[in-house]
Amino acid sequence: MKVAGKKRVLVTGGAGFLGSHLCERLLTQGDDVLCVDNFYTGTKDNIRHLLSHPAFELMRHDVTFPLYVEVDEIYNLACPASPIHYQRHPVQTTKTSVHGAINMLGLAKRVGAKILQASTSEVYGDPIIHPQTEEYWGNVNPIGSRACYDEGKRCAETLFFDYHRQYNLKIKVARIFNTYGPRMHPNDGRVVSNFIVQALQDLPITIYGDGTQTRSFCYVDDMIDALVSLMNSGDEVVGPVNFGNPEEYSILQLAETIIEICNSKSTLVFKPLPSDDPKQRQPDITKAEKLLQWYPKVPLRVGLAKTVAYFDTLLRAN
Repeated sequence: MKVAGKKRVLVTGGAGFLGSHLCERLLTQGDDVLCVDNFYTGTKDNIRHLLSHPAFELMRHDVTFPLYVEVDEIYNLACPASPIHYQRHPVQTTKTSVHGAINMLGLAKRVGAKILQASTSEVYGDPIIHPQTEEYWGNVNPIGSRACYDEGKRCAETLFFDYHRQYNLKIKVARIFNTYGPRMHPNDGRVVSNFIVQALQDLPITIYGDGTQTRSFCYVDDMIDALVSLMNSGDEVVGPVNFGNPEEYSILQLAETIIEICNSKSTLVFKPLPSDDPKQRQPDITKAEKLLQWYPKVPLRVGLAKTVAYFDTLLRAN
């Protein structure tokens, strides 16, 4: 029996990096949370501290198969998000984005739930417009090694908007730019986790390309604020909305900052840039500021220090 005023919220990919932080936040604000994950990249360690919470439920399930539950809101975060993981099983990655979207949209339609899609800045590909606004259609290679993720997420956005237009479904679409923080997978191949793990062990830090390519880094707490704000916004706010930190840093700057925070003896090693790797990535967050009054608050050095502390504990435990 549902308690009046208490939301039942489904989080797919809830045992992943972002998903686990989101589940935590939703429990804090008093929601009942159903965490769904197939544990391809997610791990029980990320949500172990939540298992005893009376309002938390964990279900092992793959979103490429239909799900029949009663919920009020759905955050669809299920999909491997790092190249090393999504390129290992590219067909399953596309299925997770496309079939997963179809199944979660079908669920939302059946039960009348509001649904948020965790899309990505990768829909912009290797952008020729900088910074990227939501109106930019992107520069994506549809047959490249990253296409399983890029095009899967683009197709998911198409499905969300078609369900919205055809069935008047309440949707929200968030385009997430680089996000970092505790509970990142140590072997996910992303630049922040790679650099920190290498620096903490005084190993050479691997930089692909010459290090001049840029990224924008948003701390996980700020990103969770963004997703919850978007879900709680009025029906007129549909998206897509860019979420990320507009401060731009070169990969070389990031490496040097992490070496300093870790007090590391690591040196820099340069390797060839992978194919279709974007040279610039910076969000225009004007819409997020205007529609949601959202702007990231955590400075890079503060967020990196917290992330370093997490990985330091993790490495010592292993």
